[in-house]
Parts: sequence; C-alpha cells; structure tokens
Amino acid sequence: MNSWNRRPAFGAALAGALALGTLAGCSSSSNSSDSASGNSGDVSLVVYSAQGYDSAVTKAFTKATGIPVSLDDDSTGPLLAKVGAERNNPQWGLLWVDGDTAFATLDKQGQLLDYNPGVPLTTAGRKLVPTDHSYSPVSTTAVPALVYNAAKVTAVPSTWQDLLGAQYKNKVGMNDPSQSGPTFPLIAGLMNELGGESGGVSAGEKYLTELKANGLQVHPTNGDTLHALETGQIDYGLIQSSAAAGEIATAKKSANFDPKVVYLGTTTLLPANIGIDKGASAKVQQEAEKFIQYVLSPAGQKVMQTGDPTGDSLFWPIVPGIDPVAAIGAMPTTYQRIDPYYWGPLENEVNTFFDSNIK
Repeated sequence: MNSWNRRPAFGAALAGALALGTLAGCSSSSNSSDSASGNSGDVSLVVYSAQGYDSAVTKAFTKATGIPVSLDDDSTGPLLAKVGAERNNPQWGLLWVDGDTAFATLDKQGQLLDYNPGVPLTTAGRKLVPTDHSYSPVSTTAVPALVYNAAKVTAVPSTWQDLLGAQYKNKVGMNDPSQSGPTFPLIAGLMNELGGESGGVSAGEKYLTELKANGLQVHPTNGDTLHALETGQIDYGLIQSSAAAGEIATAKKSANFDPKVVYLGTTTLLPANIGIDKGASAKVQQEAEKFIQYVLSPAGQKVMQTGDPTGDSLFWPIVPGIDPVAAIGAMPTTYQRIDPYYWGPLENEVNTFFDSNIK
C-alpha cells in the first residue's frame, strides 16, 4: 500500500486531548515494530513514527551512531492515541509525524522538550519553526496539490475561485478531513487565505458550500481520491503534494489518463515534525537530540529521500544544499504556514461542519 494511505486524520485525537486529556485513536491499515540494535546496550530510544521511510532512517542512524532504536511505525491517529493514553507514563522518546497541530497540542500540555538543533534552514524551513522550539521540522510537503487528468481536460485552474466555474461542475474531488490527516491543514490553509484568523472559518465554510453546490465529490483519503481520478469519476483532485507526485511517478499513462499537478493560490506547507518527550530520561533526551541532528544532516536526508521513493520520500528538503528528488518537481513559490496554536483548537469545529454540510 502506498504510504500516503497510512495517515488517518488526527482531528478526533486532538479534540480528545483538549477535552479529556487523552487522545482518541483512528483505525489503521498497518502497524509494525522494528528494532535496530547497536553496541550501546539495551534499547532506550523509542521512536513513534508515521513516516514511510522511518525504518530505513532508524537503521541508518543506529549504524552511524551505535545507538539502538525501537521503532513503532503506525498511522498518525493510532500513534497520537498511544501518546495520549501514555500521558502519565510515556513509553516514547521521540514522535515523528506530519503536521503542526498535534505538536501544538502536546506543547500546550507541557509534554515536549524545547530543543533547537541549530541547523541552518531554508527560508521555508525557518517559517515552520515554532518560537519556543518545542518541536523540529525536518522536511515539508504542501496542500493542496491539484492533480488533474490532462488527457481528458484542457481547463487548468489557477485559483480557488476557478473551481466554482461551470467547466469544473461535478469534476472535482477531495478527501474527508475526518479521515485524511493532510486535509484539515488543507482546509485551514484555505480559510486562512480567504479570511485569515479573523473571519477565515466563515469565509471558508461559505466557499466549501459553494464548491459542494458545484458538484464536489468527497472521498475518504488520498488513495480514494486518486482512484476516483484514475477511473474517471473526477478529473481534478485536491490532495497532498507527495501523493500527487507519487501518482504522477507511478501511473500507467495512456491516451485516457495523464496526471499532472498545479498549485492554487497560496499553498499551505505541511511539514514533517519531530518532538522529544519532556519527561524522558536525560539519556533518552540526548539520544533523541542526536537523532534529530542525524535526520537534518545530508546523510539522514539522503536516507529519507530513498526510503519510500513513491510516497513520503517525495518531500521538499528544508536544509540548504539538499535538492528534492526529481519526481516531486519545484516547490510552489507562493506559500504560507498556518498557525497551529490558532487553527489546531478549531479542527473539531471545522470537521464537524464538513461532515454535516459538505460530505
């Protein structure tokens, strides 16, 4: 299964964290535990990760440093559920998932160790760093990438408003934010672009209602939206950039199917972040800091770029001098970062509106 199908949404998990002090889980299609052994004694660094290349990276880290790692690889929702369930007795040392809002919640709960890796970052990378350094961005994707079937259509939108035109009626699809992790950041980015923090929710709800009236189709996840594109149910899909790049790289192109990608308006950055458990032992914290340093090094970035070549490896590096893999293409020149401390608490409200009015 392509790695972008392994990420259930974490909106319910975050809502549970804020309301109950625990994180509700989501179902997962895969779960694996991997242990990389080294010469430094018993495993102490436990990594919870939802990245498709995490097994390759943890093994390479152990080989490079001698520090053994126990990897719990799963979808974002179940991992956050475990983090919440373990709040009073954390079993993890390091959390590595896409998006900012989960980390903002954990930071507010006092669960993250402030740590500044001190590694130079690109302009985009610097925008993703929280002011208190409670977590570390290590790469980024973007939402939405609009993937379309160039074999069937000639109209290519350049703005959100374009999608409300008659030529796009009944032809546009997107994911359900209650099931797809990247989709709440997509919607929050749309709302931020339309009205900012003052009126973005109402402006975004109005736009989504108009898009629904123009025949928007909602599918559970990136994989389902891409399947609808492949089978002709839709001609345009709003998804995560890595999923779009993976589709273009692996699709069986024909006279009837030729996927291409375009970015609308101000694209929202969706970083992969790493956070360290504040309650972990000094040894674990030191090992976790070394892990972040390794991931941000040229060697670590290379493993990330090769460990999941048609999935999560299709990211834009935020470390200067590291080129993205060819399949992902150039990073959008107009982009934004949504404030996770503002938008995170709104996730349940937005998803509830979407489930009631747009699905």
